[in-house]
Amino acid sequence: MSSTGQRVGVVVGNPKAGSRTLDVGLAVLRKAAEAAGVGGGDEVVVDLAGVGPEVLDWSSERVRSLVDAVAGCSLLVVASPTFKASYTGLLKCFLDWFGTTGLSGVVTVPVMVGAAPAHALAVEVHLRPVLVEIGASLPTRGLYVTEADLPRLDEVIAVWLEHAGPALRNVLAAK
Repeated sequence: MSSTGQRVGVVVGNPKAGSRTLDVGLAVLRKAAEAAGVGGGDEVVVDLAGVGPEVLDWSSERVRSLVDAVAGCSLLVVASPTFKASYTGLLKCFLDWFGTTGLSGVVTVPVMVGAAPAHALAVEVHLRPVLVEIGASLPTRGLYVTEADLPRLDEVIAVWLEHAGPALRNVLAAK
C-alpha cells in the first residue's frame, strides 16, 4: 500500500545554515520516504539556523508555525551534528516547544552526524529519549553518520534501510 500525498519533513539542529547535517537529513528523509512508500505531498524543511534566537521567544509566530508544520508530518527526520557528545542546544530549544504529545503519531527517525564513531551511541542515548518524551513514534534505530561516511552517504543510508525500511513501511502503512 502506498501512502503518497503525506507530508514528510526534516528538522536540522545545526547552528550553521546550509550545513552537511542538512544534506544528510534531507538524504535520509527522501530515501526513507521512498522505502516506506510515503511522500509526494508537502516536504517540510526546518533548518534551525534560520530561526536561531527566536526558538527562545515563546511568542514567536514563525517558530510556532514551524512546530505546527513538523507536528503535521507523517514521517520526520530529526538531525543534529554531534556537539559535546550529544545533540545541539539549538535543537533542544526547538524540541522544548513540543508538549508531551506534540509529536504523537509522527514516525520519527533520529540522525546524528559526527567526526568519528566514538559518539555513535549519542543518537540512541541522547536524541531518542527526548523524541520519545514528546510523543514521537520511533520504530527503527537511529542513524549515526561519520564524516568519513559522507562520500558514500547513499550506501550508508541503503545499509541502514535494509532493516529500517520494512519497519517504517509497516508503521506508515497502518496509518
